[in-house]
Amino acid sequence: MPGRILRYVMRNFILTATVLFSISFGCSNAERTAGGTPMGTQDKKLQTATFAGGCFWCMEPPFEKLDGVTDVISGYTGGKKANPTYEEVSSGTTGHYEAIQVTYDSAKVSYEELLDVFWKNIDPTDAGGSFADRGQQYGSAIFFHNDEQKRLAELSKERLEKSEVFDKPIVTKIIKFETFYKAEDYHQDYYKKNSIRYKSYRAGSGRDRFLDKIWKDKEIKKSGFNKPTDEELRKRLTPIQYEVTQKNGTEPAFRNEYADNHRKGIYVDIVSGEPLFGSADKYDSGTGWPSFTKPLESGNIVEKEDRSFFTTRTEVRSKLADSHLGHVFNDGPKPTGLRYCMNSAALRFIPEEDLENEGDGKYKALFK
Repeated sequence: MPGRILRYVMRNFILTATVLFSISFGCSNAERTAGGTPMGTQDKKLQTATFAGGCFWCMEPPFEKLDGVTDVISGYTGGKKANPTYEEVSSGTTGHYEAIQVTYDSAKVSYEELLDVFWKNIDPTDAGGSFADRGQQYGSAIFFHNDEQKRLAELSKERLEKSEVFDKPIVTKIIKFETFYKAEDYHQDYYKKNSIRYKSYRAGSGRDRFLDKIWKDKEIKKSGFNKPTDEELRKRLTPIQYEVTQKNGTEPAFRNEYADNHRKGIYVDIVSGEPLFGSADKYDSGTGWPSFTKPLESGNIVEKEDRSFFTTRTEVRSKLADSHLGHVFNDGPKPTGLRYCMNSAALRFIPEEDLENEGDGKYKALFK
């Protein structure tokens, strides 16, 4: 009898251990791709971009030519219907756009470069479709996958508007990405599989004639600023500058560089140098941080809702560098009633006498 009990206990112990072993290692195996590579070690440089520019046959080639692009897929996105067919999307009843999804190595080609290619292959002023294809399903749109893509897309669109390449408003939409449905196989690489039909369609659509006319001897004016890598920023910035601008930190009140600065001049972003605030709008708020009633260049400022620390505030960031600057509050003096409460660590002060040498001579008129 004792022997049976012992065998029973041992058998259940072994069964339990086996189950635990299977669960433990089963979960580990489940986190591997079909090729056997753990998901956590996949190349993090590979990113995804999604664009709609009318007929997806015509949007594949310019991206597939780019060094660093590993895949371009035609499909449908932006609507609510799951797994739509080509016939359904082309009918205009699904809300989907014909689109392409681009997989790219960010170490070889940047998202900004993809945007540049996108603009140069569409008509961003056409609100009713694209070239010969009419309807919302053939409209142009950028589907952003994260906040950084959204920021860059908006900045790129703004530059295009200011470039005056087009004499009509830019109507291309910037939309949050949700789901992408791959199109039928015969649409993939259509320009390769059916080159004669593709060339005939493309020529008849008027796309190339339009693009050649618009972009001859023209370029989108660049800002001249490319944000440094995180590694470069760590080397260039002091610990407190890095913590504030890149990690949304806050420097100590009163114990910072510009809270008591009363010299005439302007304040620029510590990373990009974009002008942000002027001394004429600076005042003593009593908070211990440099405070301003308004930005010097509102176009260089981005305001976002901040729900950290169990409250809702309005965060202020720089547009080009996307640096965290501080927050804006509605308790400032007249005439704006605003208090832009900034971190000195996010700013660099350029005194009035140095503005010309720094390339900001146009602001000298503020101090006459």
